[in-house]
Amino acid sequence: MENCSIARTFAIIGTRSAILVIREAFFGARRFDDIARRAGIGEPAVAARLKDLTAAGLMERVPYQDAGQRTRYEYQLTAKGRALLPVITALRDWGDAWSADPEGPPVQAVHRGCQAPAHARLVCDDGHDIGPEGLAILAGPGLRQSRTHAG
Repeated sequence: MENCSIARTFAIIGTRSAILVIREAFFGARRFDDIARRAGIGEPAVAARLKDLTAAGLMERVPYQDAGQRTRYEYQLTAKGRALLPVITALRDWGDAWSADPEGPPVQAVHRGCQAPAHARLVCDDGHDIGPEGLAILAGPGLRQSRTHAG
């Protein structure tokens, strides 16, 4: 499939540094130095990922100015970037289940309203939970087969 949505998404967010920058944005980091420090990755990688994520429309540069200082920029998730919350949550859920430290997960996501743990779920439009055995993958209206896979 030459126009795979998964491959296209992975081309944008599929590096470790991109995922860590997005994670820190969801955790509240906005300024370059905070993102780099909290993500634990080098400034050149952070600069490159912020440039990529901004160009892809997932983050935006927003000017700010501390008293007596020059104008600087912070980075905020756009609506397109915030739409990755279920993806980041699913990755966290998987990591908590399959690769967490023996002491347990490092963070817990909870619903602000009732404090119950929050998790990613796959549901159909009618609200039914779906597991791997209940999911069918069908050709969509935009499917284009690559020449090497076309029959």
